[in-house]
Amino acid sequence: MTTHPKPATADFTGAAHNRLIADVYGEDGPPVLLLHGGGQTRHAWKKTAEDLARKGWVAYALDQRGHGDSDWLESGAYHFSDYGTDVGAIARTLTARHGVPPVVIGASLGGISALLAEGEAQKKKQAPLYSALVLVDITPRVDLSGVAKIQGFMRAHAKEGFASIAEAANAVAAYLPHRPKPPSHEGLRKNLRLHADGRWRWHWDPRFLDGPRPVDDGRMAVEADLQKAAAGLKIPVMLVRGASSELVQEDHVKEFLKLAPHAQYADVTGARHMVAGDRNDQFSAAIMNFLSGISIEE
Repeated sequence: MTTHPKPATADFTGAAHNRLIADVYGEDGPPVLLLHGGGQTRHAWKKTAEDLARKGWVAYALDQRGHGDSDWLESGAYHFSDYGTDVGAIARTLTARHGVPPVVIGASLGGISALLAEGEAQKKKQAPLYSALVLVDITPRVDLSGVAKIQGFMRAHAKEGFASIAEAANAVAAYLPHRPKPPSHEGLRKNLRLHADGRWRWHWDPRFLDGPRPVDDGRMAVEADLQKAAAGLKIPVMLVRGASSELVQEDHVKEFLKLAPHAQYADVTGARHMVAGDRNDQFSAAIMNFLSGISIEE
């Protein structure tokens, strides 16, 4: 069995002076910023980050605001645009640190955040924030019934939590019946917090969905901003879709490719919305193939 060095931990400062935590894989090479989906944590990227480090990249797997070990904001500022401002701040930090803009790989919320940040740079006529962008199962327009299904699962146990990790594992298995059950609950444990009342709850702030500034408030305006940002992309870009995605349908892919005709596209068979978790082998192969064709100038 192959073993991998334990990743280093890095602290970043978000746009609201909020602390953001990342695991860092690799020691030398151009940077890749990995942004998880809503309700996930940086640990979702472990296998992909290890693959990137083996290929000579430095992978930063970030806990976004309100998730994992990063700050949960007292203000409850979790709108898509708030995440975008954090990504812009971190991209600039990584550019200063490495001397080259990072490649950004963003899944769902992470992809929206990255695209909004790049859109803001376009509005200000600034240089691109990234060397390249990979959007994982997210497009400017998505199936809203799929969004409702995912958020319904997230809300189902957000407040009351679970009596045990095994109970949480059973809930996940019922929601993802297509995915083989893992041999242990250690991976799931990293996405849960044990509270003083003895209940295990998800490792994200419930105000992300139901607080004073929830993530998808004003979704139509966000959709318009995402379309403008996609149409203005000049950097290499790739869209990776789960072939059985609840969110991104074939029409959404066609719309995106009209906005960004230079974009590459990969369809991952056997995967739903959480592409990297469902079929990490195919996902990583698609990513590595895309990155092998990118020229990073330092």
